Amino acid sequence: MIPKLLIVDDDNLVCLSLKKVLTKLGYEVDICMDGGKALEMVELYNPDIVLLDIYLSTVNGLDILKELQEKYFHIPVIMITAYSDVKIAVEAMKLGAFDFLLKPIDIEQLKIVLNKCVNHLKLKIEVENLHSILSEEKLTREYFGKSKVIVRVLNVVEKLSQSEDTTILLEGDSGSGKEVFAKYIHQISPRSEKVFIPINCAAIPKELAESELFGHEKGAFTGASNKTKMGKFELANGGTILLDEIGELTFDIQVKLLRVLQEKKFYRVGGEREIAVNVRVLAATNKNLEEEVKKGNFREDLYYRLNVAKVTIPSLKERKSDIPVLAYSFMQNYAGKFGKRIRGIGDDALELLKNYSWRGNIRELKNAMERAVLMLDTDELKAQHFNFLNTSRSASDNNTQFNLKIPPEGVKIDLVLKTLILKTLDITKGNQVQAAKVLGLSRSKLRYRMEQLGIEVTRIIH
Repeated sequence: MIPKLLIVDDDNLVCLSLKKVLTKLGYEVDICMDGGKALEMVELYNPDIVLLDIYLSTVNGLDILKELQEKYFHIPVIMITAYSDVKIAVEAMKLGAFDFLLKPIDIEQLKIVLNKCVNHLKLKIEVENLHSILSEEKLTREYFGKSKVIVRVLNVVEKLSQSEDTTILLEGDSGSGKEVFAKYIHQISPRSEKVFIPINCAAIPKELAESELFGHEKGAFTGASNKTKMGKFELANGGTILLDEIGELTFDIQVKLLRVLQEKKFYRVGGEREIAVNVRVLAATNKNLEEEVKKGNFREDLYYRLNVAKVTIPSLKERKSDIPVLAYSFMQNYAGKFGKRIRGIGDDALELLKNYSWRGNIRELKNAMERAVLMLDTDELKAQHFNFLNTSRSASDNNTQFNLKIPPEGVKIDLVLKTLILKTLDITKGNQVQAAKVLGLSRSKLRYRMEQLGIEVTRIIH
């Protein structure tokens, strides 16, 4: 870790002297001599530590400290001043300053304070990593249900999880719980005490995918941050990484990913040093990757490297007997979250939930339970509390076929596409993720079509 330090002081000599000394000590240093631009510089430079003078010509340093504590409370701020005023020092510490130094600055004292800052930052990172592991919901078999189909999947998953580094490919419809299964695999694996990092490949802009996965060196490309960035593989070292929606990765990233899977090594973008990692890779997709290989959309060598062990996660319609179990689990979770006392779910509500066509699978069921519990003003969930669900959809799902009527004078394909997308967005109340699912598209492809056809939609919440 090379700490970045921002000096905010309107004394040119002080700034240059400190920068020279601190650079020799191994810090990255930048200077801001205009107090009015201090916050702007913090946002732009993203420092790890700030050295802030109290008496600036244009603004009071304590006022800047207040704003830094509100917006960037995680950044340690060391106050400096030429005036020995105990009251000012006490006020600065009350406002959240990390420490207080007098001018002329004793370099040895400054080194001690900065070392404390660096140790504080390192400890904070370790605590945050530990907290993320400890706060992770501990999953058990009961969480997934008891249907025969899900028990078979759990039996397979539990056997595969015992391997420390076997790559597993999770296939299944969107919302069927692939990420939850991946988390369960991690939690019962030999790597359970290390970090689990999920990354949605479909949500990463294509031009940033390599940087997100493998990191980049300082200034490696236009828009890159001014400090070295660790990628998800480096952050997951020793633990498990989930590459969700892996079918959305471009061919050039697929090539680099294949090398990491084979050799456990990679280069950061713009880097010259090869980095070795020990990471277990889990991959998930709602596409049939074997079909994608045949279509030329996915590399065959990468597919076979990922497909060491494949697990197909069943959709909710294949395990309807699990719906009551899942519904109760979600109900209890949201009742606790919203501070509500709920004694149960009525028979009429359970019947409705079991017969409903959950196109969005478990994710849709979870969202429905959250809304129902949030709006509930009694101690039991009834069918009426799920009136927002399109129950007519369930009744007609098995019988309805899509029919397109073309007028004698013909119709432009763009108009057909625009109408189809708008009607789908109307059904999903503007939810683009759900609309993409209904249309069988990835979210990025739907957004591309919307931009192409000039469709602007704001999500509707009733």
